Amino acid sequence: MSKLKQKFTEVIVPAMLERHPDRNAMETPSLKKIVISMGLADALKDKNALQEHSDELGLISGQKPIVTRSKKAISNFKLRENQPIGLMVTLRGKRMYDFLDRFIHISSPRIRDFRGFNKKGDGRGNYNFGISDQQIFPEVNLDKVKRTQGMNITIVTSAKTDEDCIELLTLLGFPFK
Repeated sequence: MSKLKQKFTEVIVPAMLERHPDRNAMETPSLKKIVISMGLADALKDKNALQEHSDELGLISGQKPIVTRSKKAISNFKLRENQPIGLMVTLRGKRMYDFLDRFIHISSPRIRDFRGFNKKGDGRGNYNFGISDQQIFPEVNLDKVKRTQGMNITIVTSAKTDEDCIELLTLLGFPFK
């Protein structure tokens, strides 16, 4: 069991039950999954970009990413139907807790001019944020990086409201402003 999962079961669930005595243990919010996605506009021009970023995302997440493809053709963007346009990884269970632990304690302090993330959810109890550079992750070899690439990270929780989601992430140690 990872340290973050152990902290969740032994410290966070009792703390949330103490704050909300009207709830039972099964109603406390928990993490469901973490989705990491990259939109690759340069994959249309450079065929090697898709493989390079796929390898990097695989190192960061610990599992092989899925290639996302365009659903329809858009001529203004020189985009054809079924063309590869991004990468995506869905983390659950132990890998999810391990990734979040590494992100909170190792990667987020490496973000340049970092003051914390905004305390604003998506309105449904989930939290989304973007990272402009993949080089903050220690798994990425800086000598092999040819181009910087951002990514979107979505933390999906079982919380019904944004307040519960932010409270859960704060107790987990997520760096908010």
